[in-house]
Amino acid sequence: MGKNPRSLVTTIGSSLIPLINKLQDILAPVAAGSELSKISLPQVAVVGSQSCGKSSVLEALVGRDFLPRGCDICTRRPLVLMLENRPAEDGTGAEESEWGEFRHLPEKRFYDFTKIRREIQAETEREAGLNKGVSDKQIRLKITSPHVLNMTLVDLPGITKVPVGDQPSDIESRIRKMIMSYISQEKCIILAVTPANADLATSDALQLAREADPTGFRTIGVITKLDIMDRGTDAGNFLLGKVVPLKLGYVGVVNRSQEDINKNSSIAAALAYEEKFFRDNPVYSSLSDRCGIPQLARKLNQILEQHISIVLPGLKAELNSQMHAIHAELETYGTVMESKTDLGATLLNILSKYVEAFTAMLDGNNPEMLTKELSGGSRILYIFQSIFVKSLEEVDPCDDVTNDDIRTAIQNASGARNPLFVPEVPFEVLVRRQIARLLDPSLQCLRFVHEELIKISRTCEVTELQRFPVLRKRLDEVMVKVLRDRVEPAQRMVENLIEMEVDYINTSHPKFLGGNKATELAMQQLQSPQGSRPQQLNNEKPVSGGPTRTWGLPVFIESWKASGASLISRSFGERNRSQSMPFVIQLREPPSILSVEVTEHKAVEIIVTKLLLRSYYDIVRKNIQDLVPKAIMHFLVNLTKRALHETFIQMLYRENLFEELLQEQDEFVLKRKHNQELLRVLEQSMQALEKFEFDVSSHQKAHFSKLGKL
Repeated sequence: MGKNPRSLVTTIGSSLIPLINKLQDILAPVAAGSELSKISLPQVAVVGSQSCGKSSVLEALVGRDFLPRGCDICTRRPLVLMLENRPAEDGTGAEESEWGEFRHLPEKRFYDFTKIRREIQAETEREAGLNKGVSDKQIRLKITSPHVLNMTLVDLPGITKVPVGDQPSDIESRIRKMIMSYISQEKCIILAVTPANADLATSDALQLAREADPTGFRTIGVITKLDIMDRGTDAGNFLLGKVVPLKLGYVGVVNRSQEDINKNSSIAAALAYEEKFFRDNPVYSSLSDRCGIPQLARKLNQILEQHISIVLPGLKAELNSQMHAIHAELETYGTVMESKTDLGATLLNILSKYVEAFTAMLDGNNPEMLTKELSGGSRILYIFQSIFVKSLEEVDPCDDVTNDDIRTAIQNASGARNPLFVPEVPFEVLVRRQIARLLDPSLQCLRFVHEELIKISRTCEVTELQRFPVLRKRLDEVMVKVLRDRVEPAQRMVENLIEMEVDYINTSHPKFLGGNKATELAMQQLQSPQGSRPQQLNNEKPVSGGPTRTWGLPVFIESWKASGASLISRSFGERNRSQSMPFVIQLREPPSILSVEVTEHKAVEIIVTKLLLRSYYDIVRKNIQDLVPKAIMHFLVNLTKRALHETFIQMLYRENLFEELLQEQDEFVLKRKHNQELLRVLEQSMQALEKFEFDVSSHQKAHFSKLGKL
């Protein structure tokens, strides 16, 4: 059988596994809770149910007693165990050639392995409590010895079914989840430990391994306690993989009994007993390559070395990718500025970048252009065309003007006379009222664009601004003030445009319908079969000529009869002569509010007025649709864009403000330090990998050179 592993000094895996252990040392201090925690390194995870013999296997691989013992759960935190083979130096005693070092106690060596056990137990209790609690926070222990083979193992808490002590009711699922978080990683070798006196087909360890590694390419089976199987039975078929096949096979071992442990029986004695047991057993003696702790150590060492050689290129690529990502993120945090010159240059650079970003978003030159929604200047165009212009086109100027309004306006404009023509005054009154309605949507359009500019100013923040909350706030304040100041002239211009249209009604406009055309269309409307009025105006002719102070429209007024007038005169004379007549005609009192009676010629007046109103309103509407966006773009958008950089320089680029504006956010200071540390660690890792590759290449060249000389 094999030799005691304490006497095994081999070069198997002497380069690759120490390399991974070195990477473990480099990455471990900063990996927890950081982006580097996603980087998994090749290691062996030891999985098994409670009291399956995991601890005994690990102690046998090390050759020393160093793990906590007990009748209940002993491993309550993952123990990352790095074994490093280092030949004893000349003149060094046996006790001084082996030691342990904990990550949480750097530069402190434990030569007494009993103290290592106590420290593991104390550190477990510090994190997981005194009463059987479990934690997923690792304990990292490196054991250096001339008697171990290089490898990295993770001793995971044993699978338990029934909670004890302070353990939660779902302790089984928690432990299973913890175990799966390790063995699901493709770079992890699974050491599934199962006692020989249990049913291998229903082994908890093998079931978990099958979930994480369905093909079995990463799983090694360990069958413990072979010496306590029922008399007449053996584990030959299990070791040959005939029951539950595994690509990496099985190794059978013999554990120290609890009685041996209680009697402080040495591991060396236990290994000697194991060797004799396998040699004397007719079944196991023919399976010597699958039996014993020494064989397990060699197998683990070889498999881990092969596994590392396979995953090493991918690991290097992963480290390189992480290094570039962290370096890119670190650049966003900037560098520490120490002089006024540095502060001034940084501030000027940020202000320039901000103006460039703001202008680019307005002009559509943003390199980070959105493809899912409109942004920047395109949103302003949408406000002009799809909201402002379309909304005005949907307005009918006669919607809020009733026929009664028009009739009353015409009559009021005629005073005590019946109008012979449609007077211009009521038309102007009505059209001015409709033109004035254009002011509100025009100002709303201005407000929408102003709000959009505020959004753009807060969207185009350059990355460096995140570092400086004071500058960010002051920049926003200046931007808001600039836009507010630019809104005032834009608003005055919009108001002036509306006032200009209201102030002068240009009835000589070439596109204005005019009185003659309106009268003609009104007559056609009344004469048409769809007309709502009798056709009584067919023979009337409108006044010739273009638009004038009145528009030609005949008015049907019946003449007073001469007899009727004489009768009225006589009746007054007779009444004066005969004051005693009893018959008196009483007139009804006029109502306080009078309305014009509906007549057919009034209908023509209404139609003409509406045609003229719509015609002139359309002319003004088109002017406003064109000029209001131009006014907003000129006074608000373009003037802001042109003067923004100069305004920032005047208001913010002052030497007495440098330190205040460029005071970094505490979070960014911490992130910069954290990323600098991560980058340093990754660079060290890459240097270790590159040195390893260089050494391998140098050895190969030297080897081939020797062969050439031969």
